Amino acid sequence: MALDKYGIAKRIAQELKDGMYVNLGIGIPTLVANFIPDGMTVILQSENGILGMGPYPTEEEIDADLINAGKETVTVIKGGAFFDSAESFGMIRAGKIDLTVLGAMEVSDNGDIANWKIPGKMVKGMGGAMDLVASAKNIIVAMQHTNSKGESKLLSKCTLPLTGLACVKKVVTDLAVLDITPDGFLLKERAPGVTVEEIKAKTLGRLIVADEV
Repeated sequence: MALDKYGIAKRIAQELKDGMYVNLGIGIPTLVANFIPDGMTVILQSENGILGMGPYPTEEEIDADLINAGKETVTVIKGGAFFDSAESFGMIRAGKIDLTVLGAMEVSDNGDIANWKIPGKMVKGMGGAMDLVASAKNIIVAMQHTNSKGESKLLSKCTLPLTGLACVKKVVTDLAVLDITPDGFLLKERAPGVTVEEIKAKTLGRLIVADEV
């Protein structure tokens, strides 16, 4: 069975380390906040001006004035701080973020990412993704392996407008966990019940299969 969005987020949470400063993008990445291991301190930053975001609120905890960059209600951990977006992007551009988790429409086998625009479709803007991919120390992409037409989103070259060049380090999809290497996607893990052959068939970029998957 392929992973659902919560399974993808739970797997990415395994990449977190104590003391990290992490930015979570809109969509599946925001769910990672709900799977931070007990006893681990991870400081979540939101580019609209929060340091110390917590998990999604329960119905009793909802505060309509407390939102993340995706306009979703959130919680704040003890010691959390608020500031304007200029200061937030100063943190990002200064390289203070250890890990960024982003969604994507396409990723190439050399780590290029396209996640902000589909030509001909109306979008609100590029958001903070370009600053994040240019500045974060580590970038993990969370996404579906294929699009709604069943076409691979893991390509030899992105076809959509790029957000960043050769910046992605790891991709976690509903089917697999892949590292970006100089030789292409390195298949490290597969979702339960998903075969290596299926992953090969749904990956258009260069794919190397690890000795033990």
